[in-house]
Amino acid sequence: MVLVYAETPNGQLKKAAFEAVSYGKKVAALLGQPCAAITLGTVAAKAGELGKYGAEKVYNIANEQLNHLDSQVAATVMANAAAQLNATVVVLSHSSTGKAIAGRLAVRLNAGLVSGVNSLPELQNGALHVKKSVFSGKAIAEYAISTPVKILSLMGNAIRPEATGAAVDVEALNIEVPTGRINVKSLKTIEGRVPLPEAEIVVSAGRGMKDPSNWGIVEDLAEVLDATTACSRPVADSDWRPHHEHVGQTGIAIRPNLYIAIGISGAIQHLAGVNNSKVIVVINKDPEAPFFKAADYGVVGDLFDVVPRLTESIKKFKASN
Repeated sequence: MVLVYAETPNGQLKKAAFEAVSYGKKVAALLGQPCAAITLGTVAAKAGELGKYGAEKVYNIANEQLNHLDSQVAATVMANAAAQLNATVVVLSHSSTGKAIAGRLAVRLNAGLVSGVNSLPELQNGALHVKKSVFSGKAIAEYAISTPVKILSLMGNAIRPEATGAAVDVEALNIEVPTGRINVKSLKTIEGRVPLPEAEIVVSAGRGMKDPSNWGIVEDLAEVLDATTACSRPVADSDWRPHHEHVGQTGIAIRPNLYIAIGISGAIQHLAGVNNSKVIVVINKDPEAPFFKAADYGVVGDLFDVVPRLTESIKKFKASN
Protein backbone atom coordinates (compact mmCIF):
# COMPACT_ATOMS: atom_id res chain seq x y z
CA MET A 1 0.00 0.00 0.00
CA VAL A 2 0.99 3.60 -0.67
CA LEU A 3 0.00 5.65 2.39
CA VAL A 4 -0.32 9.42 2.03
CA TYR A 5 -0.25 11.73 5.04
CA ALA A 6 -2.76 14.47 4.21
CA GLU A 7 -2.10 17.52 6.35
CA THR A 8 -5.14 19.32 7.79
CA PRO A 9 -3.98 22.60 9.35
CA ASN A 10 -6.74 23.99 11.55
CA GLY A 11 -8.78 20.94 10.60
CA GLN A 12 -8.97 21.96 6.94
CA LEU A 13 -7.80 20.22 3.80
CA LYS A 14 -5.39 22.33 1.79
CA LYS A 15 -3.99 22.16 -1.74
CA ALA A 16 -0.86 20.37 -0.50
CA ALA A 17 -2.98 17.44 0.69
CA PHE A 18 -4.63 17.06 -2.72
CA GLU A 19 -1.23 17.26 -4.44
CA ALA A 20 0.20 14.56 -2.17
CA VAL A 21 -2.76 12.23 -2.75
CA SER A 22 -2.64 12.75 -6.53
CA TYR A 23 1.08 11.93 -6.41
CA GLY A 24 0.47 8.92 -4.17
CA LYS A 25 -2.12 7.58 -6.59
CA LYS A 26 0.38 7.72 -9.47
CA VAL A 27 3.06 6.00 -7.37
CA ALA A 28 0.54 3.32 -6.38
CA ALA A 29 -0.36 2.75 -10.04
CA LEU A 30 3.34 2.34 -10.83
CA LEU A 31 3.72 -0.30 -8.12
CA GLY A 32 0.37 -1.98 -8.71
CA GLN A 33 -0.73 -1.23 -5.15
CA PRO A 34 -3.72 0.55 -3.57
CA CYS A 35 -3.46 4.15 -2.37
CA ALA A 36 -4.80 5.29 0.99
CA ALA A 37 -4.74 8.63 2.79
CA ILE A 38 -4.57 9.32 6.50
CA THR A 39 -5.43 12.43 8.52
CA LEU A 40 -4.51 13.13 12.12
CA GLY A 41 -6.63 14.86 14.75
CA THR A 42 -9.99 16.56 14.43
CA VAL A 43 -10.82 17.25 10.78
CA ALA A 44 -13.53 19.86 10.23
CA ALA A 45 -13.41 19.38 6.46
CA LYS A 46 -14.75 16.30 4.70
CA ALA A 47 -11.68 14.11 4.63
CA GLY A 48 -13.52 11.71 2.35
CA GLU A 49 -13.01 14.28 -0.43
CA LEU A 50 -9.48 12.90 -0.72
CA GLY A 51 -11.08 9.99 -2.51
CA LYS A 52 -11.67 12.26 -5.48
CA TYR A 53 -7.91 12.64 -5.87
CA GLY A 54 -7.04 8.96 -5.81
CA ALA A 55 -7.31 7.66 -2.24
CA GLU A 56 -9.19 4.36 -2.30
CA LYS A 57 -9.49 4.54 1.49
CA VAL A 58 -9.24 7.44 3.91
CA TYR A 59 -8.32 6.85 7.55
CA ASN A 60 -8.48 9.22 10.48
CA ILE A 61 -6.97 9.06 13.94
CA ALA A 62 -9.31 11.43 15.76
CA ASN A 63 -7.33 12.20 18.87
CA GLU A 64 -7.42 15.83 19.98
CA GLN A 65 -3.79 15.54 21.06
CA LEU A 66 -2.92 15.44 17.35
CA ASN A 67 -4.62 18.76 16.59
CA HIS A 68 -1.36 20.61 17.26
CA LEU A 69 1.89 19.37 15.80
CA ASP A 70 4.24 17.49 18.09
CA SER A 71 6.61 15.98 15.53
CA GLN A 72 7.73 13.14 17.80
CA VAL A 73 4.16 12.10 18.59
CA ALA A 74 3.03 12.48 14.97
CA ALA A 75 5.99 10.45 13.69
CA THR A 76 5.28 7.66 16.20
CA VAL A 77 1.60 7.56 15.26
CA MET A 78 2.37 7.59 11.52
CA ALA A 79 4.96 4.83 11.92
CA ASN A 80 2.49 2.62 13.79
CA ALA A 81 -0.23 3.35 11.22
CA ALA A 82 2.11 2.51 8.33
CA ALA A 83 3.07 -0.75 10.02
CA GLN A 84 -0.55 -1.69 10.77
CA LEU A 85 -1.61 -0.99 7.17
CA ASN A 86 1.46 -2.71 5.67
CA ALA A 87 2.45 0.41 3.78
CA THR A 88 5.48 0.03 1.51
CA VAL A 89 5.59 3.71 0.50
CA VAL A 90 4.69 6.74 2.62
CA VAL A 91 4.16 10.10 0.92
CA LEU A 92 4.22 13.44 2.75
CA SER A 93 4.18 17.08 1.69
CA HIS A 94 7.57 18.81 1.81
CA SER A 95 6.14 21.43 4.16
CA SER A 96 7.37 22.51 7.58
CA THR A 97 5.23 19.72 9.05
CA GLY A 98 6.48 17.13 6.57
CA LYS A 99 10.09 18.14 7.17
CA ALA A 100 9.61 17.77 10.93
CA ILE A 101 8.09 14.30 10.63
CA ALA A 102 9.87 12.66 7.68
CA GLY A 103 13.27 12.04 9.27
CA ARG A 104 11.83 10.68 12.50
CA LEU A 105 9.42 8.51 10.53
CA ALA A 106 12.27 7.08 8.45
CA VAL A 107 14.19 6.09 11.57
CA ARG A 108 11.16 4.39 13.12
CA LEU A 109 10.38 2.45 9.93
CA ASN A 110 14.02 1.81 9.00
CA ALA A 111 13.04 3.34 5.66
CA GLY A 112 14.91 5.07 2.89
CA LEU A 113 13.90 8.73 2.61
CA VAL A 114 14.19 11.22 -0.23
CA SER A 115 12.86 14.65 0.66
CA GLY A 116 11.76 17.37 -1.73
CA VAL A 117 11.08 15.20 -4.78
CA ASN A 118 9.62 17.00 -7.77
CA SER A 119 8.75 14.24 -10.23
CA LEU A 120 7.26 10.78 -10.38
CA PRO A 121 9.60 7.88 -9.57
CA GLU A 122 10.60 5.02 -11.82
CA LEU A 123 10.75 1.38 -10.81
CA GLN A 124 14.07 -0.29 -11.68
CA ASN A 125 15.09 -3.74 -10.40
CA GLY A 126 12.79 -3.44 -7.40
CA ALA A 127 14.12 -0.02 -6.37
CA LEU A 128 12.37 3.33 -6.66
CA HIS A 129 14.43 5.89 -8.57
CA VAL A 130 13.40 9.45 -7.78
CA LYS A 131 14.77 12.87 -8.70
CA LYS A 132 15.09 16.14 -6.82
CA SER A 133 16.77 19.50 -7.30
CA VAL A 134 20.08 20.03 -5.51
CA PHE A 135 22.63 22.83 -5.13
CA SER A 136 19.90 25.49 -5.00
CA GLY A 137 18.30 24.22 -8.19
CA LYS A 138 21.51 24.16 -10.24
CA ALA A 139 21.46 20.38 -10.68
CA ILE A 140 19.18 17.37 -10.47
CA ALA A 141 20.13 14.32 -8.42
CA GLU A 142 18.68 10.86 -8.83
CA TYR A 143 18.30 8.53 -5.84
CA ALA A 144 17.55 4.82 -5.70
CA ILE A 145 15.57 3.61 -2.67
CA SER A 146 15.78 -0.15 -2.13
CA THR A 147 14.59 -0.48 1.47
CA PRO A 148 11.36 -2.44 2.11
CA VAL A 149 9.62 0.78 3.17
CA LYS A 150 10.22 3.99 1.24
CA ILE A 151 9.38 7.58 2.23
CA LEU A 152 8.98 10.51 -0.18
CA SER A 153 8.17 14.11 0.57
CA LEU A 154 6.73 16.08 -2.33
CA MET A 155 7.62 19.67 -3.19
CA GLY A 156 4.70 22.06 -3.42
CA ASN A 157 3.37 22.76 -6.93
CA ALA A 158 5.41 19.84 -8.29
CA ILE A 159 2.26 18.06 -9.45
CA ARG A 160 -1.21 19.38 -10.23
CA PRO A 161 -4.03 17.85 -8.16
CA GLU A 162 -6.27 15.71 -10.35
CA ALA A 163 -9.86 15.01 -9.24
CA THR A 164 -10.70 11.85 -11.13
CA GLY A 165 -12.58 9.75 -8.57
CA ALA A 166 -15.31 10.04 -5.98
CA ALA A 167 -15.47 10.80 -2.28
CA VAL A 168 -15.14 7.82 0.07
CA ASP A 169 -16.16 7.08 3.63
CA VAL A 170 -13.66 7.87 6.36
CA GLU A 171 -12.60 4.93 8.53
CA ALA A 172 -11.39 5.38 12.10
CA LEU A 173 -7.98 3.86 12.73
CA ASN A 174 -7.27 2.63 16.23
CA ILE A 175 -3.70 3.67 16.97
CA GLU A 176 -2.40 4.43 20.46
CA VAL A 177 -1.32 8.07 20.75
CA PRO A 178 1.58 8.59 23.19
CA THR A 179 1.60 11.53 25.55
CA GLY A 180 3.60 14.36 24.09
CA ARG A 181 6.09 16.58 25.87
CA ILE A 182 4.84 19.76 24.18
CA ASN A 183 1.97 21.73 25.67
CA VAL A 184 0.43 24.22 23.20
CA LYS A 185 -1.10 27.13 25.13
CA SER A 186 -1.96 29.36 22.18
CA LEU A 187 -1.64 29.35 18.42
CA LYS A 188 -1.30 32.34 16.11
CA THR A 189 -1.56 31.75 12.39
CA ILE A 190 -1.17 34.03 9.40
CA GLU A 191 -4.52 34.67 7.76
CA GLY A 192 -5.18 35.97 4.27
CA ARG A 193 -4.07 34.79 0.87
CA VAL A 194 -2.78 31.35 -0.04
CA PRO A 195 0.43 30.53 1.90
CA LEU A 196 3.60 31.06 -0.12
CA PRO A 197 4.58 27.37 -0.46
CA GLU A 198 1.15 26.63 -1.98
CA ALA A 199 0.76 29.77 -4.09
CA GLU A 200 0.51 29.39 -7.86
CA ILE A 201 1.12 33.10 -8.51
CA VAL A 202 3.51 35.21 -6.42
CA VAL A 203 4.18 38.95 -6.71
CA SER A 204 7.41 39.89 -4.97
CA ALA A 205 9.29 43.15 -4.51
CA GLY A 206 12.63 44.37 -3.23
CA ARG A 207 14.51 47.48 -2.24
CA GLY A 208 13.65 49.09 -5.56
CA MET A 209 10.34 50.03 -3.88
CA LYS A 210 12.40 52.70 -2.04
CA ASP A 211 9.97 52.97 0.88
CA PRO A 212 7.38 50.68 2.55
CA SER A 213 4.71 53.30 1.92
CA ASN A 214 4.97 52.49 -1.78
CA TRP A 215 3.93 48.86 -1.30
CA GLY A 216 0.36 49.60 -2.31
CA ILE A 217 1.13 49.14 -6.01
CA VAL A 218 2.49 45.64 -5.30
CA GLU A 219 -0.62 44.70 -3.32
CA ASP A 220 -2.86 46.09 -6.06
CA LEU A 221 -1.16 43.88 -8.66
CA ALA A 222 -1.38 40.86 -6.35
CA GLU A 223 -5.06 41.56 -5.75
CA VAL A 224 -5.97 41.65 -9.43
CA LEU A 225 -3.96 38.45 -10.07
CA ASP A 226 -5.29 36.72 -6.94
CA ALA A 227 -1.64 36.24 -6.03
CA THR A 228 0.34 35.97 -2.80
CA THR A 229 2.84 38.71 -1.95
CA ALA A 230 6.50 38.10 -1.11
CA CYS A 231 9.70 40.08 -0.67
CA SER A 232 13.48 39.87 -0.72
CA ARG A 233 15.56 39.51 2.43
CA PRO A 234 16.70 43.17 2.71
CA VAL A 235 13.04 44.22 2.70
CA ALA A 236 12.16 41.80 5.51
CA ASP A 237 15.30 42.73 7.48
CA SER A 238 14.31 46.40 7.23
CA ASP A 239 10.86 45.52 8.63
CA TRP A 240 9.17 46.83 5.51
CA ARG A 241 7.35 43.50 5.23
CA PRO A 242 6.78 40.59 7.65
CA HIS A 243 9.45 37.88 7.68
CA HIS A 244 7.02 35.16 6.63
CA GLU A 245 6.99 36.83 3.18
CA HIS A 246 10.75 36.52 2.72
CA VAL A 247 11.62 34.15 -0.16
CA GLY A 248 15.13 33.01 -0.99
CA GLN A 249 17.88 30.73 0.24
CA THR A 250 17.50 31.94 3.84
CA GLY A 251 13.75 32.36 3.59
CA ILE A 252 11.02 30.27 1.98
CA ALA A 253 11.77 28.28 -1.17
CA ILE A 254 8.83 28.40 -3.58
CA ARG A 255 7.94 27.01 -7.01
CA PRO A 256 4.84 28.88 -8.26
CA ASN A 257 3.54 28.76 -11.80
CA LEU A 258 4.24 32.50 -12.11
CA TYR A 259 6.74 34.60 -10.13
CA ILE A 260 6.81 38.36 -10.72
CA ALA A 261 9.91 40.08 -9.30
CA ILE A 262 9.62 43.85 -8.92
CA GLY A 263 12.66 45.95 -8.09
CA ILE A 264 14.76 42.91 -7.08
CA SER A 265 18.31 42.74 -8.43
CA GLY A 266 18.43 38.93 -8.35
CA ALA A 267 21.29 38.05 -6.02
CA ILE A 268 22.17 34.34 -5.98
CA GLN A 269 20.69 33.94 -2.49
CA HIS A 270 17.30 35.14 -3.72
CA LEU A 271 17.42 33.12 -6.94
CA ALA A 272 18.08 29.95 -4.95
CA GLY A 273 14.62 30.17 -3.45
CA VAL A 274 12.64 31.00 -6.59
CA ASN A 275 14.47 29.53 -9.59
CA ASN A 276 12.15 26.50 -9.69
CA SER A 277 9.26 28.79 -10.63
CA LYS A 278 7.72 27.74 -13.92
CA VAL A 279 7.64 31.30 -15.34
CA ILE A 280 9.66 34.25 -14.00
CA VAL A 281 8.85 37.86 -14.94
CA VAL A 282 11.31 40.57 -13.90
CA ILE A 283 10.57 44.31 -13.73
CA ASN A 284 13.66 46.44 -13.10
CA LYS A 285 15.01 49.73 -14.41
CA ASP A 286 18.58 48.39 -14.43
CA PRO A 287 19.14 46.43 -17.68
CA GLU A 288 22.23 44.83 -16.09
CA ALA A 289 20.30 43.38 -13.13
CA PRO A 290 21.38 39.70 -12.70
CA PHE A 291 17.74 38.63 -12.42
CA PHE A 292 17.20 39.17 -16.15
CA LYS A 293 19.49 36.19 -16.88
CA ALA A 294 17.05 33.90 -15.03
CA ALA A 295 13.87 35.55 -16.36
CA ASP A 296 11.51 34.13 -18.94
CA TYR A 297 10.20 37.67 -19.54
CA GLY A 298 11.79 40.97 -18.58
CA VAL A 299 10.62 44.56 -18.53
CA VAL A 300 13.28 47.28 -18.32
CA GLY A 301 11.58 50.33 -16.89
CA ASP A 302 10.63 52.31 -13.81
CA LEU A 303 8.50 50.02 -11.64
CA PHE A 304 6.43 52.99 -10.45
CA ASP A 305 5.34 53.45 -14.06
CA VAL A 306 5.26 49.81 -15.23
CA VAL A 307 3.45 48.12 -12.32
CA PRO A 308 0.36 50.41 -12.16
CA ARG A 309 0.00 50.18 -15.95
CA LEU A 310 0.28 46.40 -15.78
CA THR A 311 -2.38 46.27 -13.08
CA GLU A 312 -4.77 48.43 -15.11
CA SER A 313 -4.17 46.35 -18.25
CA ILE A 314 -5.01 43.14 -16.36
CA LYS A 315 -8.17 44.73 -14.96
CA LYS A 316 -9.29 45.73 -18.44
CA PHE A 317 -8.49 42.28 -19.80
CA LYS A 318 -10.52 40.61 -17.05
CA ALA A 319 -13.41 42.99 -17.55
CA SER A 320 -13.60 42.21 -21.27
CA ASN A 321 -13.26 38.45 -20.83
